[in-house]
Amino acid sequence: MSRETKREYTRQLILGLLAEKGMALGSVQITELLTDNGHNISERTVRLYLSQLDSEDLTVSHGKKGRLITDKGRIELKSTQLMNRVGYMSTKIDTMTYRMDFDLALRRGSVVVNMAIVGREILLSRLGNINRVFDQGYAMGTLVSLLEPGERIGDILVPRGAVGLCTVCSITLNGVLLKHGIPTRSIFSGLLELENGEPTRFTELINYDGTSIDPLLLFISSRQTDYMGAITNGNGRIGAGFREIPEDSYDLALSLAEKLDAIGLGAFLKIGRPSRDVFNIPVKEGSCGIVVIGGMNPVAILEETGAEVHHSALSGLMEFNRLFPYQELKDRL
Repeated sequence: MSRETKREYTRQLILGLLAEKGMALGSVQITELLTDNGHNISERTVRLYLSQLDSEDLTVSHGKKGRLITDKGRIELKSTQLMNRVGYMSTKIDTMTYRMDFDLALRRGSVVVNMAIVGREILLSRLGNINRVFDQGYAMGTLVSLLEPGERIGDILVPRGAVGLCTVCSITLNGVLLKHGIPTRSIFSGLLELENGEPTRFTELINYDGTSIDPLLLFISSRQTDYMGAITNGNGRIGAGFREIPEDSYDLALSLAEKLDAIGLGAFLKIGRPSRDVFNIPVKEGSCGIVVIGGMNPVAILEETGAEVHHSALSGLMEFNRLFPYQELKDRL
């Protein structure tokens, strides 16, 4: 994310927060709320942004109570949100990639997670099929986490009577590659067709630049996936993403894929040779195409089987040490 893009993104975060709360907020409160939502920002930086927003009449000071967003600020916020609606996912992916700080060598730091909020008994009743998605390698790694009622990830709170099942988001791979000097371009997410357990081709795809909603979430909610078929007879449709990396990073990417797999974060389904098509998807000259398994794949079983569930993609950041092998889910539930 460029400096200018990051600056504008932070302005919109602050304006959006003031609009959402509908009350005066001080710099300390704003900093705490942004930090709770996974945004790494100092109070001093927030004060500088507020001062600039005041000068543009987008916010107004109410003394010790803090700032309120003005009518002009609401118009600015709405206008920018409309202009940024297309391509919002690309921006969010870049932001989450930049913010995560997982260290592969030390096996510590934060990774990006998705979350599905569902009733405990409902989750238990479908746990066998969820485990089979992991067993057959159709999931992003082998690690998960559970949140109890009252706990939150990002700005999403787990309500009473439910649990939050967190799965590692495939955007985590972008962050790991970036930490090792490999820039990654996320191009699209789609449905990958399986025949006898082998991936053959993408049947549907949505470019990240053309949507404000996570594509895999759209496919899951519209019941276009077929994980039940994938885990029963090997014929189905699972979520997968397509990335491109520079061709010179091919060998390093292969090495990192092995290390990630060894610690439960393996999700590279295919790392293509430089400038070669991957599953009939053309790759830019000088680049390697990568197909990564969707992080929300295991919980899509809930939607397919008619369970009441609330999905959240790229929910926030979670410390790696809070994750555990999916085989422990039953005992922890």
